[in-house]
Amino acid sequence: MKRFFPFIHWLPELGRPSVLRADVLAGLTVATILVPQAMAYAELAGLPPVYGLYAAFLPPAVAALFGSSRHLSTGPVAIASLISATTVQGLAPEGSELYIAYSLVLGLFVGLIRIALGALRLGLLIDLLSGPVVVGFTNAAAFIIAISQLHKVFGVEPQQGGHLLAALRVIDVALFEVHWPTLGMAVLAGGLLVVLRHVRWELPSMLTTLVVTTLVSWLTGFSGEVVGEVPRGLPRPLVPDLDVEILSQLFVGALTLTMLGLMEAMAIAKTLAARTRQHLDINQELIGQGMANVVGGFFQSYATSGSFSRSAVNYQSGARTGFSSVVASLVIAATLLWLTPLLHYLPQATLAVVIIAAVVGLVRIQPLVTAWRIRAHDGLIGVATFVGTLALAPDLHLGVALGVGASLVLNFYRTMRPRVVFLARHLDGTMRESNAGLRPDQQLAIMRFDGQLYFGSGRYFEDKVLETIASAPELRYLILDADGINRIDASGEQALRNVVERLREVGLDLYFTRAKRQLTDALERSGLMEQIGRDHFFRWNQHALDYLWARLHPDYKARCPLNVPRSQESQDGEIEYYI
Repeated sequence: MKRFFPFIHWLPELGRPSVLRADVLAGLTVATILVPQAMAYAELAGLPPVYGLYAAFLPPAVAALFGSSRHLSTGPVAIASLISATTVQGLAPEGSELYIAYSLVLGLFVGLIRIALGALRLGLLIDLLSGPVVVGFTNAAAFIIAISQLHKVFGVEPQQGGHLLAALRVIDVALFEVHWPTLGMAVLAGGLLVVLRHVRWELPSMLTTLVVTTLVSWLTGFSGEVVGEVPRGLPRPLVPDLDVEILSQLFVGALTLTMLGLMEAMAIAKTLAARTRQHLDINQELIGQGMANVVGGFFQSYATSGSFSRSAVNYQSGARTGFSSVVASLVIAATLLWLTPLLHYLPQATLAVVIIAAVVGLVRIQPLVTAWRIRAHDGLIGVATFVGTLALAPDLHLGVALGVGASLVLNFYRTMRPRVVFLARHLDGTMRESNAGLRPDQQLAIMRFDGQLYFGSGRYFEDKVLETIASAPELRYLILDADGINRIDASGEQALRNVVERLREVGLDLYFTRAKRQLTDALERSGLMEQIGRDHFFRWNQHALDYLWARLHPDYKARCPLNVPRSQESQDGEIEYYI
């Protein structure tokens, strides 16, 4: 029962006054941020501001009731709004009834996909989105979102063309036709946001900015664009038209929204769960996020997801259970019922500044720098995703596909060319890479293969062994340190069989050390274990060396570079430390 209704876990806790009080206060705090953000993000999605409030009405409560996170705040978010707009804008004119209908269908479609993935336990698919890909895309999306608001900041008409070209045209027009009252209102809103974040102020900076600029707009008869009339009342139930042709046109955008939305939600949910030691079920979270979009879709909500900023505020405000999100939904309901007339004079410039301020917090450079330092290829993938997303906009899904494709190709290439090293004895008695200036032995070689032995790496394995034979004419025994081989398939087994046969043809023998059970079981089943010989498998490198030294010559051990230095032997002659 608790699996299908996760809120049963925390519902009894509301009987404690301290928990109930904490959740109510946290919910009220989140709602004060949610109102301006919801309206701003709806505009970003190309929808009237009221649809942002509709998306903030039921989805937060439903996601909290059916998800596994107690602190994740669901609702309209910047990136989901941008992807929604870019998905729908090619199908209908922005702001038209058809555009709105497509946006609502897209949100419902996203919900259905998420529920299906969660029910099938396919949450692991988000692992296809690597960290550099997500960071590169998010940075590009934040830049695109910010420049898309410039025409509202300068008070000029939006220009045609791609995002970058349109932004340049807006700036060119603004140099001669800027609407100074609008720019002044934007500067006021931006200044308030900056100042209020650096002084002690009880109310959230976004809510304060919204109230102050609305009052200034009303008192001064502001001549710039304002929100205008916001329909009063709760959204009426509406069944979206799930036409197959429409769904096929929206599928790519829905899939992109599903993956990126879940990645964004899980990133913040995992962080908060670690701090509170909660158990987080990614598949249950998929179902919760899916239910939020499906239920919201029947009440005129567009696509929603988990929010970084609001989830952090929810946690920092002391939320204890998912009930805080239910409280936030109730506040949005009250806003729709009684407070929408107060939003009439809210300047569009204020909403634009709210959006820009929100997405600035999404920009992260350090993760790309760190990825570059760890492995340059990962940093390049992040940069390529960033550049590709900007270049391919408004087709944002192509930027994601570019990053995912590059990650998969690079990862596949790495598995095809795993690390192969030869080991030699260091002065401290440990085995280390022979290319670190250590002297190898002429008749004995220890090779370590760090990767899967499968169809993609089998030929590479054969080539490396044959290169060893060609470069060491005196070699008699090759020891394969198989600790790094954690999987072998039929092609890998055939490659290993070929190596054994080729070595024996030229009078060499292959021995195995530290082989894992996955490898030995596979060799047992294929019969290759018997062909190689069970006496060719040793637990440790040192055991194999002791055996082979005795076969070479009784005195060979003393002069072999692979022997443990005398300083590493104990007084009774036993070796103290070896691999």
